[in-house]
Amino acid sequence: MEITYASPSAPNLVDSGDSNSNSSMSTTTTSLTRPVKIIPLLHPNTACSSSGSGSGSGPGSGSFPSALFSKWKTKVRRMSWHNWIELFLPCYRWIRTYKWREYLQVDLMAGTTVGVMLVPQAMSYAKLAGLEPIYGLYSGFVPLFVYAIFGSSRQLAVGPVALVSLLVSNVLGGIVDSSDELYTELAILLALMVGILECIMGLLRLGWLIRFISHSVISGFTTASAVVIALSQAKYFLGYDIVRSSKIVPLIESIIAGADGFSWPPFVMGSIILAILVIMKHLGKSRKYLRFLRAAGPLTAVVLGTTFVKIFHPASISLVGDIPQGLPKFSIPKSFGYALSLIPTAALITGVAILESVGIAKALAAKNGYELDSNQELFGLGVANVIGSFFSSYPTTGSFSRSAVNHESGAKTGLAGIVTAIIMGCALLFLTPLFEYIPQCVLAAIVISAVMGLVDYNEAIFLWGVDKKDFLLWTITCITTLFLGIEIGVLVGVGASLAFVIHESANPHIAVLGRLPGTTVYRNSKQYPEAYTYNGIVIVRIDAPIYFANISYIKDRLREYEVDVDRSTSRGPEVERIYFVIIELAPVTYIDSSAVQALKDLYQEYKLRDIQIAISNPNREVLLTLSRSGVVELIGKEWYFVRVHDAVQVCLQHVQSLKETSKTPGPLLDDKPTLFQRLLRQRGEDVSISALESGSQNPLTSKDSDPQLEPLLSRKS
Repeated sequence: MEITYASPSAPNLVDSGDSNSNSSMSTTTTSLTRPVKIIPLLHPNTACSSSGSGSGSGPGSGSFPSALFSKWKTKVRRMSWHNWIELFLPCYRWIRTYKWREYLQVDLMAGTTVGVMLVPQAMSYAKLAGLEPIYGLYSGFVPLFVYAIFGSSRQLAVGPVALVSLLVSNVLGGIVDSSDELYTELAILLALMVGILECIMGLLRLGWLIRFISHSVISGFTTASAVVIALSQAKYFLGYDIVRSSKIVPLIESIIAGADGFSWPPFVMGSIILAILVIMKHLGKSRKYLRFLRAAGPLTAVVLGTTFVKIFHPASISLVGDIPQGLPKFSIPKSFGYALSLIPTAALITGVAILESVGIAKALAAKNGYELDSNQELFGLGVANVIGSFFSSYPTTGSFSRSAVNHESGAKTGLAGIVTAIIMGCALLFLTPLFEYIPQCVLAAIVISAVMGLVDYNEAIFLWGVDKKDFLLWTITCITTLFLGIEIGVLVGVGASLAFVIHESANPHIAVLGRLPGTTVYRNSKQYPEAYTYNGIVIVRIDAPIYFANISYIKDRLREYEVDVDRSTSRGPEVERIYFVIIELAPVTYIDSSAVQALKDLYQEYKLRDIQIAISNPNREVLLTLSRSGVVELIGKEWYFVRVHDAVQVCLQHVQSLKETSKTPGPLLDDKPTLFQRLLRQRGEDVSISALESGSQNPLTSKDSDPQLEPLLSRKS
């Protein structure tokens, strides 16, 4: 359907509906009347919409809860018994499609590779957490079996990780001494609490909350944490104790203060082992045929260190000591009286788990061609921690390094994780007597080698070149974590990240639009300098939802645009002020009641200054809100348009008629053109507009055609 507007020499617009939408527009006009063809905007029936819009998906829909329930009910009905099994046991997805000949060999190889890597790493991370090495082995045993059943990722390698171990050590060290039995009980209780939180977030589908933490905050946090972890392991290299802290200043002061107790043997051995690990990791990453070296590094370090100690028996090198033999026994976590004080740490570890595990799990799923539900993944991690806590495990999550090795080794399904768990079980049953002679400086070298990859200075360089705000976030988070501690660093980083989000939301981007030459397309005049505007008309586009936090900013900017008009690129009738403000609402997805009231106030303010608002291309939900609040009737339905160009045509006709009215009191009978003159004018205008819309920069015009009417479409439909 099309509507033809005609503008005589009067301020009122005449709406003459076209009786036949497929017919050509009428071209019989007077000398001061120019028909304008526009696409009419379909206004929704608010009465029907409020009661029968259940099919709508937007938040403005009156029956949104019932629509949501109906959608869920339909989804449940469509689920087969296979889907129900997969919902509760995600492992069923790969079990029922397992290709034994194709997958078994690579899964066994990948699981063995990660297992060889995990055994020494688990003991190292347990020492970092302030626990005995055996608890690292326990944490790499039962949770792996559980995750293989309930986890949805087929390549994620679960177990102890450096960052979580540092968080455990930092919090529990402030409550009780690490040599106390209560320390171990609290670490196990923490695993239970983390697991429960992860399960709750997974069931309630709250994983989206972590999206508010930007990647730059995570990068800055992990970089600072890696530095703190490396310094905390220095005591095993230097041969003397240093203070336990998550702040860089006390660590450095303690290292300098105890320099008199420096011992050469552990420093030399630790440095050599660290160099070997770094070289093996580099060769494994850079050369595909040496890929196995990356996973074999920790085991090689343990074998070399243990062999040296067994042969030379150096007295100045401290050893791991006695490690209990056998599988973990079932036991209920204790010390629930401390649970309340551990909630913030459990929440922090849960956040780290989501960011570290779910992030890499999604990336691996995309690389291997299957879909992954982040909420189901979170639930699987939670169940692994809950059940693991009943078998003396401290908090676990997915590991970046081991997951990468698992993927590179060709793991296809969760069977690789089960193989890794079996290797951990074999180590607990048969190899713990050999672990007694592992030098502690070797385990420290394994930890330092692992966290070196977390120092992400390349990300900082990238952010500096791309986005200074993100670089500032990275710097703030990194510095506060280093100097004020992990908890404060995370809080400051997340707070700064949310502050930036709120600032961007409260100060949305608003563009002044201009018309691209030779088209009916309107774009940001700053982005396209060749775009031109029209005298008496301001066209703005709001690139964000409109709500209480940003409506004041939007009103202020609209007032500025009304005053600060660039007349150098303006065309059309010469007028002294603004008569129309066209607002394009295409990017606006939502408008709240505060914004509606502000729009009413703005309309009244403009009305006092004889300025008309025109609205272009609002979406259905926004238009419903405006209709229900009376804004549509207040502004007038005739001032709502499908396209910006339609609004410009009508407004420009109105500006032209106002200008002509000010010049001439009224048309004289003698001024009526002859039929021949009208035909000549029509032909000239059609040629001019046809050339313009074809992209010509210099369209031809006849003597009778007015160049000020350039934006108007051809009178041909």
